[in-house]
Amino acid sequence: MNVLKAVTVGLMVLVLAVAVPVASLAIDYQAAQGGGHGKAASAKPAAPATKDVAVVIRHQTRHCHAWSYNGDAYAADQTAQLTVGDSITVTNKDVMAHKLIQLTGPTATITTAAMDKPAATSTITFAKPGTYMLGTKPGEDYTKGIVTTGADNVLRIKVVVS
Repeated sequence: MNVLKAVTVGLMVLVLAVAVPVASLAIDYQAAQGGGHGKAASAKPAAPATKDVAVVIRHQTRHCHAWSYNGDAYAADQTAQLTVGDSITVTNKDVMAHKLIQLTGPTATITTAAMDKPAATSTITFAKPGTYMLGTKPGEDYTKGIVTTGADNVLRIKVVVS
Protein backbone atom coordinates (compact mmCIF):
# COMPACT_ATOMS: atom_id res chain seq x y z
CA MET A 1 0.00 0.00 0.00
CA ASN A 2 2.84 2.42 0.85
CA VAL A 3 4.46 1.69 -2.54
CA LEU A 4 1.21 2.54 -4.35
CA LYS A 5 0.94 5.76 -2.36
CA ALA A 6 4.55 6.73 -3.21
CA VAL A 7 4.01 6.03 -6.92
CA THR A 8 0.81 8.09 -6.92
CA VAL A 9 2.51 11.05 -5.22
CA GLY A 10 5.46 10.74 -7.63
CA LEU A 11 3.13 10.82 -10.63
CA MET A 12 1.30 13.85 -9.27
CA VAL A 13 4.60 15.71 -8.81
CA LEU A 14 5.61 14.77 -12.36
CA VAL A 15 2.30 16.01 -13.79
CA LEU A 16 2.66 19.32 -11.93
CA ALA A 17 6.29 19.67 -13.03
CA VAL A 18 5.17 19.44 -16.67
CA ALA A 19 1.83 21.25 -16.45
CA VAL A 20 3.02 24.46 -14.78
CA PRO A 21 5.73 25.33 -17.37
CA VAL A 22 3.37 24.42 -20.24
CA ALA A 23 0.65 26.68 -18.82
CA SER A 24 3.19 29.47 -18.39
CA LEU A 25 4.24 29.15 -22.03
CA ALA A 26 0.62 29.26 -23.17
CA ILE A 27 -0.01 32.43 -21.17
CA ASP A 28 3.16 34.05 -22.58
CA TYR A 29 2.14 33.09 -26.12
CA GLN A 30 -1.37 34.41 -25.66
CA ALA A 31 -0.05 37.72 -24.29
CA ALA A 32 2.41 38.02 -27.18
CA GLN A 33 -0.43 37.56 -29.66
CA GLY A 34 -2.44 40.35 -28.03
CA GLY A 35 -5.04 37.96 -26.64
CA GLY A 36 -6.27 37.49 -23.14
CA HIS A 37 -8.34 39.73 -20.94
CA GLY A 38 -7.74 43.42 -20.71
CA LYS A 39 -6.03 45.72 -23.11
CA ALA A 40 -2.72 44.59 -24.57
CA ALA A 41 0.17 46.90 -23.81
CA SER A 42 1.47 48.75 -26.82
CA ALA A 43 5.22 48.69 -27.24
CA LYS A 44 7.48 50.64 -29.53
CA PRO A 45 9.11 48.49 -32.15
CA ALA A 46 12.59 47.50 -31.11
CA ALA A 47 15.46 49.31 -32.76
CA PRO A 48 17.25 47.08 -35.24
CA ALA A 49 20.07 45.24 -33.58
CA THR A 50 23.55 46.24 -34.60
CA LYS A 51 25.79 43.53 -35.86
CA ASP A 52 29.42 42.77 -35.31
CA VAL A 53 30.96 41.05 -38.32
CA ALA A 54 34.20 39.10 -38.29
CA VAL A 55 37.25 39.59 -40.47
CA VAL A 56 40.19 37.22 -40.06
CA ILE A 57 43.72 37.82 -41.36
CA ARG A 58 45.74 34.67 -42.06
CA HIS A 59 49.19 33.78 -43.31
CA GLN A 60 49.54 32.04 -46.65
CA THR A 61 52.51 30.91 -48.68
CA ARG A 62 51.51 32.78 -51.83
CA HIS A 63 51.50 36.56 -51.36
CA CYS A 64 52.02 36.39 -47.59
CA HIS A 65 48.56 37.19 -46.16
CA ALA A 66 44.87 37.59 -46.97
CA TRP A 67 41.66 38.22 -45.06
CA SER A 68 38.20 36.72 -44.95
CA TYR A 69 34.95 38.62 -44.36
CA ASN A 70 32.44 36.61 -42.28
CA GLY A 71 33.88 33.26 -43.37
CA ASP A 72 33.94 34.04 -47.11
CA ALA A 73 36.95 33.18 -49.27
CA TYR A 74 40.30 34.67 -48.30
CA ALA A 75 41.46 37.49 -50.59
CA ALA A 76 43.41 40.73 -50.47
CA ASP A 77 40.32 42.81 -51.36
CA GLN A 78 36.96 42.48 -49.61
CA THR A 79 33.65 44.37 -49.64
CA ALA A 80 31.12 44.73 -46.81
CA GLN A 81 27.58 46.16 -46.64
CA LEU A 82 26.70 47.40 -43.15
CA THR A 83 24.28 49.73 -41.41
CA VAL A 84 25.03 52.64 -39.09
CA GLY A 85 26.12 51.35 -35.69
CA ASP A 86 27.57 48.08 -37.01
CA SER A 87 31.16 47.13 -36.38
CA ILE A 88 33.86 44.87 -37.75
CA THR A 89 36.16 42.92 -35.47
CA VAL A 90 39.43 41.96 -37.14
CA THR A 91 41.37 39.00 -35.71
CA ASN A 92 45.03 38.68 -36.70
CA LYS A 93 45.94 35.02 -37.28
CA ASP A 94 48.92 35.94 -39.46
CA VAL A 95 52.57 35.30 -38.56
CA MET A 96 53.20 39.05 -38.44
CA ALA A 97 51.75 42.05 -36.69
CA HIS A 98 49.19 44.24 -38.47
CA LYS A 99 47.79 47.67 -37.68
CA LEU A 100 44.21 48.39 -38.81
CA ILE A 101 44.02 51.74 -40.56
CA GLN A 102 41.20 53.78 -42.05
CA LEU A 103 42.17 55.06 -45.49
CA THR A 104 39.05 57.00 -46.52
CA GLY A 105 35.49 57.78 -45.44
CA PRO A 106 33.79 59.50 -42.54
CA THR A 107 35.62 59.18 -39.23
CA ALA A 108 35.06 55.78 -37.65
CA THR A 109 36.08 54.58 -34.19
CA ILE A 110 38.94 52.07 -34.12
CA THR A 111 39.58 50.27 -30.85
CA THR A 112 43.09 48.83 -30.43
CA ALA A 113 44.34 49.36 -33.99
CA ALA A 114 47.67 47.59 -33.31
CA MET A 115 47.34 43.83 -33.58
CA ASP A 116 50.87 43.04 -32.50
CA LYS A 117 50.56 39.51 -31.15
CA PRO A 118 48.95 36.27 -32.34
CA ALA A 119 45.11 36.32 -32.15
CA ALA A 120 45.04 40.06 -31.34
CA THR A 121 41.83 41.85 -32.32
CA SER A 122 40.87 45.32 -33.45
CA THR A 123 37.32 46.66 -33.74
CA ILE A 124 36.03 49.48 -35.92
CA THR A 125 32.54 50.92 -35.45
CA PHE A 126 30.70 52.92 -38.11
CA ALA A 127 28.58 55.76 -36.69
CA LYS A 128 27.81 57.52 -39.97
CA PRO A 129 26.61 56.40 -43.40
CA GLY A 130 29.17 56.50 -46.17
CA THR A 131 31.82 54.54 -47.99
CA TYR A 132 34.90 53.63 -46.01
CA MET A 133 38.16 52.07 -47.14
CA LEU A 134 40.18 50.16 -44.56
CA GLY A 135 43.54 48.49 -44.77
CA THR A 136 46.35 47.19 -42.65
CA LYS A 137 49.94 48.19 -42.20
CA PRO A 138 51.89 44.94 -41.79
CA GLY A 139 54.74 44.73 -39.32
CA GLU A 140 57.56 42.28 -38.81
CA ASP A 141 57.14 38.49 -38.72
CA TYR A 142 56.79 37.00 -35.23
CA THR A 143 59.12 34.19 -36.30
CA LYS A 144 62.18 34.53 -38.50
CA GLY A 145 62.56 32.35 -41.57
CA ILE A 146 58.98 32.52 -42.92
CA VAL A 147 59.19 32.12 -46.70
CA THR A 148 56.48 33.28 -49.12
CA THR A 149 56.24 33.54 -52.90
CA GLY A 150 55.11 36.54 -54.89
CA ALA A 151 54.66 40.12 -53.80
CA ASP A 152 52.92 40.60 -50.45
CA ASN A 153 49.19 41.32 -50.71
CA VAL A 154 48.03 44.80 -49.75
CA LEU A 155 44.89 44.20 -47.66
CA ARG A 156 41.90 46.47 -48.39
CA ILE A 157 38.24 46.27 -47.44
CA LYS A 158 35.58 48.59 -48.83
CA VAL A 159 32.75 49.12 -46.35
CA VAL A 160 29.49 50.70 -47.50
CA VAL A 161 27.40 51.87 -44.53
CA SER A 162 23.76 52.88 -45.02
